[in-house]
Amino acid sequence: MPIKSRIRTVPHWPKTGIMFRDITTLLKDAVGLKICIDDFVERYKNKNVDVVVGIDSRGFILGGALAYLLGKGFVPVRKKGKLPAETEREEYTLEYGTDIVEIHKDAIEKGQRVLIVDDLIATGGTAMAAAKLVKKLHGEIIELAFIVDLPDLGGKSKLEKAGYSVYAQTSFEGE
Repeated sequence: MPIKSRIRTVPHWPKTGIMFRDITTLLKDAVGLKICIDDFVERYKNKNVDVVVGIDSRGFILGGALAYLLGKGFVPVRKKGKLPAETEREEYTLEYGTDIVEIHKDAIEKGQRVLIVDDLIATGGTAMAAAKLVKKLHGEIIELAFIVDLPDLGGKSKLEKAGYSVYAQTSFEGE
C-alpha cells in the first residue's frame, strides 16, 4: 500500500528493541498525506459524523484535516494540564507507569456521533482512555481510526473486545 511505503522505521528508538514507526515521512510527502486523508474522508463522508476527536498530538494533524474536509468540528484529547477550561480526565496504563488524558467537559454534546483519530495503535491504552472520555460525555463512538496498527501489541483487539469498531490504513505485523 502506498501509505506503508511512506512510513519510516527507526530501529531501537526510543529504546533498544523498539522498531519505531515514524509517520513524519508520510506527513511531509504531499502525495502520501493526500492519500492518507482522502482515504479517511472516503470512509467517513457518509457515516453521519458529528465531531472528530484527535488524540494528542499526531491525532491533531489528522483529525483537524479530516474534520475540515468533512465540514465537522474538531475536539482535542490532550495530555493532562493542557486544556484551560473544566475537564474530564482518564488515567491509563503505560509500559512503565500511568498517564492521564483530558477533554473539555463541554466538548461533546449528549448523543453526538464521534470519530476518534490518532496516528498509531499499539497497546490501545491511549485510545481506550479517549473512548472512555467520549463515553463520559455521552457521545456515541462511530469508530476509532488510525494510520498504523501494530497487531503484535494487541491494541486493536483490545478495543474491538470492548465493543469498538477500529480501522487502520496499514499495519506492521512482526516487522
